[in-house]
Amino acid sequence: MEVWIIEDELPAAARIEKMLRALDFDIEIAAKYATVSETVTALQQHQPDLLVMDIHLADGNSLHIFSQTEVRCPVIFTTAFDDYAIEAFKHNSVDYLLKPVKEQELRAAIEKYKRIHAKPASTPNWEQMLRSFANAGRQYKQRFAVKYGEHLKTVETAQSAYFYTESKATFLVTHDGKRYIVDYNMDELEHLLEPRRFFRINRQFIIAVDSIAEMLSWTKARVLVKLNPPTKLETIVSSERAAAFKQWLDDSV
Repeated sequence: MEVWIIEDELPAAARIEKMLRALDFDIEIAAKYATVSETVTALQQHQPDLLVMDIHLADGNSLHIFSQTEVRCPVIFTTAFDDYAIEAFKHNSVDYLLKPVKEQELRAAIEKYKRIHAKPASTPNWEQMLRSFANAGRQYKQRFAVKYGEHLKTVETAQSAYFYTESKATFLVTHDGKRYIVDYNMDELEHLLEPRRFFRINRQFIIAVDSIAEMLSWTKARVLVKLNPPTKLETIVSSERAAAFKQWLDDSV
């Protein structure tokens, strides 16, 4: 896979190159450019498989490249700002990563590129991508203060297997089977939890991807999800959420 890095900051370009080489031995960093003008000239002569492109270059905004020449290859945009996400998605965008670019985010973007281009007939889910970019850089809840007998303690969000509501109370269940009441309703939790890891399968349950023990096809296009730790309550993905649930499973890793 031939990749060009379009970046005017040498340390940033070197860092991205190092991460790309570590992620995939089949990636060839064929060129690095720092300006709009030289990128336009290079693209007029040859197009790589993928561009990793900063929004702000030494001589201007890289989105101007698309008005100066045809760009047929996909692009992973990088930037210190999230102001250009929607505009970037009009131009072959695979992903939009905020600086400093994290290795796991770059890995996910490369994997997304491979999935999209392994299926030429498929169409990227632009609505799903725009939702994820709206959440880019957002800080999600890292821990919860919970009641423990007469005491209070904190539970890390990473320890949470799922959340559910019963008898007008909301419970957090940890991976080791402990249960705590939390002072949030399900709608509030849905906005507080990192959406790549947590999904609301119905009105009663929000589950973590690593709490899924088994999944079975159910009636009316629904999905029965068996959780670990197990619960006696019904954990069926509602029919209106089933398609989004399957998309979440595909994108959550």
